[in-house]
Amino acid sequence: MTVSGRIAYVLDPRFPGGTSSAVAEELRAIAPLCRPAVHAVSSRMFAGRDPAPPLAAAFEALGIDPVWDAGTISADTVILHNPSFLKFQPDFGARILCRHLIVVTHENFLRPGGQEAFDTAGCLGQIDRATLALRKSLAPISAHNRATVAAWGDRFGLPPGWDVLAEDWFNICDLPMTPPTVAPRDRRGRHSRPGFEKFPPPDTLDLCFPRHAEANVILGADLMIAQGAPAHWQVYPFRGLDLARYFGMIDFMVYFTAPTWQESFGRVLAEAIAAGKVAISDPATAAGFGGGVIGARPGEVDGIIRAFVEDPARYTGHVRAAQAALAGFSAAAFRARFTGLVGARIGAAA
Repeated sequence: MTVSGRIAYVLDPRFPGGTSSAVAEELRAIAPLCRPAVHAVSSRMFAGRDPAPPLAAAFEALGIDPVWDAGTISADTVILHNPSFLKFQPDFGARILCRHLIVVTHENFLRPGGQEAFDTAGCLGQIDRATLALRKSLAPISAHNRATVAAWGDRFGLPPGWDVLAEDWFNICDLPMTPPTVAPRDRRGRHSRPGFEKFPPPDTLDLCFPRHAEANVILGADLMIAQGAPAHWQVYPFRGLDLARYFGMIDFMVYFTAPTWQESFGRVLAEAIAAGKVAISDPATAAGFGGGVIGARPGEVDGIIRAFVEDPARYTGHVRAAQAALAGFSAAAFRARFTGLVGARIGAAA
């Protein structure tokens, strides 16, 4: 289906990790519907001019040439991804003219405990002052992300004239599915971009990746490599292993973060499910996957893994059910939601 109208994307394409992967998949998914303009913003959050690898690959595959730092961005619908890229600067630096501005809230607005995750009011204020639009909307990416947006709005108030979309602007996880092993072993792993907020305290890591495990593979362990990691851990820097090779080294993805940080979605868990692995995380993160991710406390991980190793049929059954649940995050499902939200304004922007 192709419908008329104009659409533009706005983002800092240098975001590592989940944001760049999510936008790359989104651009690929909507390619049959429209050819959007992509406006790249060189915010103070990152250095250099190179887009993150997933976005660079999508731009090349789709023949998209991003426009850097345009003075004016004009379209019927403008989709701005992850407003937190503005948190280190005082103003947006451009004008946005559109019918509908949609700001996709990849980052949670509040941290566990209720503190602001970033200068949310400052970032939204920059966008609000820069934009002339008939409608301005926030688009949460998950149920937990939506809860933080709502709680922040209740406490601080949304800018006048803004609303929150009723349906989630979810991350697309249209990934090739690998059948689960029929003989799982106690081989554990985790991966994420490096960053203090992405990793739990040392005692939690010790519980999740103990000496008695057959393997403990940690990808994105740049800080641990610099500081020295336990001998029973196999540590690799961010992007230091091809994901296919990494997943071939483990049977369980165990993913907890710092107590002051909560994932808004957790794309790495979807990748683990697609790779045929059992994924374990905190209950709030697990809740977004319809039972596909096991919610647990770190002290429960050993018992969960032992039970699956002792009952391989349960392991394969869980993985297959988790993979079936990922259909709700498919490109086709996103296109249907995208068309319903953007409707007759889909098309190319100036």
